[in-house]
Amino acid sequence: MRRVRMLERIVVDEAVRELRPDFAVLVMTAEGLENGPSDEIGEGWLAEAARAADADDPHVEAWRAAYRAFGAKPQRTRPSVDALLRRADALPSINRVVDAYNAVSVQYALPIGGEDLDAYRGPARLVRATGDEPFDVIAGGEPAVEHPNPGEVVWRDDQGVTCRRWNWRQCVRTRLTETTKNGLFLLERLEPYPLARLAEAGDRLAERLRTISPGVRIETRLIGGR
Repeated sequence: MRRVRMLERIVVDEAVRELRPDFAVLVMTAEGLENGPSDEIGEGWLAEAARAADADDPHVEAWRAAYRAFGAKPQRTRPSVDALLRRADALPSINRVVDAYNAVSVQYALPIGGEDLDAYRGPARLVRATGDEPFDVIAGGEPAVEHPNPGEVVWRDDQGVTCRRWNWRQCVRTRLTETTKNGLFLLERLEPYPLARLAEAGDRLAERLRTISPGVRIETRLIGGR
């Protein structure tokens, strides 16, 4: 699935909108990435983000409330931005692209998911799970399959769940690696987070992806928001 088709076909299901009508996601595709091992540039971004980190940002509590609304316990399975902010001073370097979006996530108190666009089977969609969808993980060093809880908010494609509990944990199949050439990024917002700040975070991520990959082709689409 190429970038334009993916952007046009991404869906937030009505059941999720009923749960949080204030949800909005800025979707970004980036084709022509030149990923690789972490470097000094990415380490600098992470350090800059750590200095700006605010674990008390009201957006974090908004995400905890959203988790409780579909039955998850945010103290046990934390929203991604909550987990990142708690270890902002010791964020691990993963690879150049992951370091870029993790730094933006921390700096802007914003959940951001990064995925390998070429690993998708059909469009991304945010739904409430039935409970029988497959979710690919590594358990005990071996590939394994888990399933979400019924009613859990998940991102999925035609093959299965790509991220459980809204933005808690990504699957193995679509994770960004050093060989990823085409990426999909999901920047997720709830009120009271300003839409202007969401757009600014998207601009910052695009700027950093262009630093890593000068020839990258970036497209965005905002879904939701009020």
